[in-house]
Amino acid sequence: MSKRNLAEIHIATALFGLAGLFGKWITLPPFLIVFGRVVFASLALAVILLARKQPLRPAGRRSGGLLFLLAGILVLHWMSFFQSIQVSSVSVGLLSYSSFPVFTVFFEALLTRERIDRPNLILAVLCLAGIFLIVPRFDPAEATFRGIVWGLVSGLTFAVLTVFNRRLAQKHSSLAIAFYEDFFASMILFPFVWLSGGRITKKELLLLAVLGVVCTSGAHTLFISGMRRIRAQAASIISALEPVYGISLAFVLLKERPSLRTLGGGAVILVAVVLVSLREQRRSGQA
Repeated sequence: MSKRNLAEIHIATALFGLAGLFGKWITLPPFLIVFGRVVFASLALAVILLARKQPLRPAGRRSGGLLFLLAGILVLHWMSFFQSIQVSSVSVGLLSYSSFPVFTVFFEALLTRERIDRPNLILAVLCLAGIFLIVPRFDPAEATFRGIVWGLVSGLTFAVLTVFNRRLAQKHSSLAIAFYEDFFASMILFPFVWLSGGRITKKELLLLAVLGVVCTSGAHTLFISGMRRIRAQAASIISALEPVYGISLAFVLLKERPSLRTLGGGAVILVAVVLVSLREQRRSGQA
């Protein structure tokens, strides 16, 4: 295991966690934040792909159509993610979103028509228990409750993306998939941005550029580079640290202190997520 590749995986995970803080730094509506993110990310990924002499056109209409559909789901994923953080906190948004591996297990079982084994069901219940611990009271007027609902929508949509992207990765590189989805997402959002007439300041534009180039395309490139000599099992465990990095960065940069209730529920969620990831990696023979 190369120390450099291991560092790349950790840096990429920290950058993914850092992305959550932009939901607090940028006061724009979520759809404008997502638009800026995907525009800058697709431009950066296009440069990377051209530098590597990889084609920018998807292979076949079927793949192109699926990528466009997944781009729409990506828009919903990131919009709900930033909405979660804006209505609650970085910690609540990251922890509720991090439940996506549990959703992924159920989606893959549905597509393959396989039975979900009992241990995964128990871990799903454990993850749900962690979410219950975070919620102070089940009231739509409660900011934490609304943040968790939006975070779960973000995790659910990301689980759908994960399942289909794994299949697409058999024909395309991960960087190419990311480029197509970001590019199509910018096309989907453009009419809404145009009609909204929203204005973006120079500071917000700079933050969106950092979010798109560094925390999206840069993090994705580092993660893929690190995967060259890091086992999938190890990478999946490290990626589960995304909310840990994000919450730590929010504490340092935003002075945001999560409650003991949030930390306790988050610990339960992370344990469930790591165990689910380990089981799925072992079942797929990648461990």
